[in-house]
Order: sequence, then C-alpha cells, then structure tokens
Amino acid sequence: MKFIDYVKIFIKAGDGGRGCISFRREKYVPKGGPDGGDGGKGGDVIIKASSELHTLIDHKYQKTYKAQRGEHGKGSNRKGKDGEDLIIKVPLGTVVKNGDTGEILADLDEEGKEFIAAKGGKGGLGNAHFATPTNQAPRFAQPGEKGEEKTLILELKLLADVGLIGLPNAGKSTLISVVSSAKPKIADYPFTTLEPVLGVVKYGDYRSFVMADIPGLIEGAHKGAGLGHQFLRHIERTSLLIHLVDVSDHLQSDPVEDFEKIQRELSLYNPALTKKPLAVVGTKIDLVQEGKRLKRLEEYCKKKGLDFFPISAVKKEGINKLIKYLADRVGRR
Repeated sequence: MKFIDYVKIFIKAGDGGRGCISFRREKYVPKGGPDGGDGGKGGDVIIKASSELHTLIDHKYQKTYKAQRGEHGKGSNRKGKDGEDLIIKVPLGTVVKNGDTGEILADLDEEGKEFIAAKGGKGGLGNAHFATPTNQAPRFAQPGEKGEEKTLILELKLLADVGLIGLPNAGKSTLISVVSSAKPKIADYPFTTLEPVLGVVKYGDYRSFVMADIPGLIEGAHKGAGLGHQFLRHIERTSLLIHLVDVSDHLQSDPVEDFEKIQRELSLYNPALTKKPLAVVGTKIDLVQEGKRLKRLEEYCKKKGLDFFPISAVKKEGINKLIKYLADRVGRR
C-alpha cells in the first residue's frame, strides 16, 4: 500500500429540510388549522481517528464528501427525518487544517477521537409555528438552512516513540529491519527509503516501543530539497530522536559536519525539534579499520554531552545496548 500523508478534500454537510405548508382537512371540522411539520436537520460531517487505518490513501482518490440532507416536513405536524451524519475515518495522528488559511482545526491523536468538521443545516419551521390570532391560516414556512461546506487539509504525522534520522544511506533502514519486524527496502544508493517505515521493537517479555525510519534528509530539506522535506512533519511527534551517522572509513566527509548539517535542517524547519531528547549512533563499524571518523564523532558527542552508541546492524554489534537504552528512555516518558 502506498503511503499517503497529505491530502486536500472538500466536505459539505447536509442541508436542512424545508418546512411544510399544510392545513388540516377533517370531516366536520370546518376551520382546520395549519399543521405543516418542520424539516429535518442536515447530517454533520465528522472526522474520526481509527487505528485500523495507517495512510490517507483512500482520501487521495475520493476528494468530495457530502452528508445526507434532512427530509422536508410533512402534513399532520410530521417532522422530516434528520439526515444521517457522514463519518470520515482517518489514521491516528491526523491533523485537520483549514484548506484556505492553514489553521489547525483538530489533532486526532487518540483512538475514536472525533471532530465535527461541518455542521448540518437546521430544518425549516412548518406553517404550524406561524399561526396567530390575526393570521390563523399562514401560507408560508421556512426553508431549511444550508449545511456548512469547507475545503480541508488532512495531514498525517506518525505516532512513534523513537524516530531515526540522518543522511541518506546512514543505515536507518538496516537498523529498523534488524530490531523489528519491519521490512523496508534496503539498497546501496541514496534515498532507498521513499516513505516512512514503522516497526515495533520488543524488549523483554512485556516492553515494546514504536520506531520510525524517516526518509533521509539532505541540506536544504526544510526548503523542499531532496525527498526528506515532505517527511519532516513525522519527526515532530516522536519522543526521542536517534541521529545515525555513517562512520565507515570509505567516506571522505567529516562525520561531525554530517551530523550538524542535519541538525541545522531540523532547527530551520521547527526549532522545537532540536530540543527533543537526542542520542547519536555511529553506524557501520564493521567497515571501520583506521577508525578516524568514528573517533572524531565519539569525541564530539562526549564534548557536547550526547549519548553515543557505535553499532553494526549487519553484524548486530552494539544493538542490545542501544535497544536497552531506548527502552529505558521511552519507559521514563
């Protein structure tokens, strides 16, 4: 299933039913009064969070939603039936925004949480409401009110305990495939991961946490460069960030510069991201011989007071220590 995390939809609540103009027609009742019933209320459009969904793909192909209108009023003071509400299900973590202003209207981050996105119109009053001593046979009734209509943006932000960030090919996909049952695509070229991947990491008999592999970021990501810019939003919800840096000897770049480059992108996108708990992981130590890049990053982290873990996901070196650390940090939230 393709991962879709941003869609724009149009919604319209149901119109209210029209009030009825009617008069009693009974034998031996020469002056039957007005008995027009009220129109029914139009249905609301409700957006509801559901753990059964994991992507917004359904709303990519169906972009217009209309709730049922209320029935018109009837004679003998019979009220028209209310229109049924239309419930639109979305994944947990979906943010609902005004499509014109970008204003956040609702954050559906819990199972079953609902938001009335558009209210149905009220039904019109029948002519029975308008009888007076001087006008005992009113020949008018109210039309139903129009239901609200809006353009909305649905934006999904993944709910994960731990978010993996770093440059393309830093080893995020390999790590999440080793520590969880997630099966991301892994290859030796940039931007292997084209969409976020979630995995459940189990530690001990009863403890577990959710890890998200965020597609690789590059310099300029906050402006839209590369692929990772569209997934920066998913980092906002994570409780703890793990910054992976490739420390293998075959790279010529400075690992500290690689680290700081991504941290700058996070700060430029949302300064609050740099205040999240952070640990640094030096990856691919099975390809380390001289170890200059590994030592450089390790000394930098020590100077900055950052927790540092050298690992090899392929050889599973240092994995248990890292997982224990993550489980303990997540457990203390």
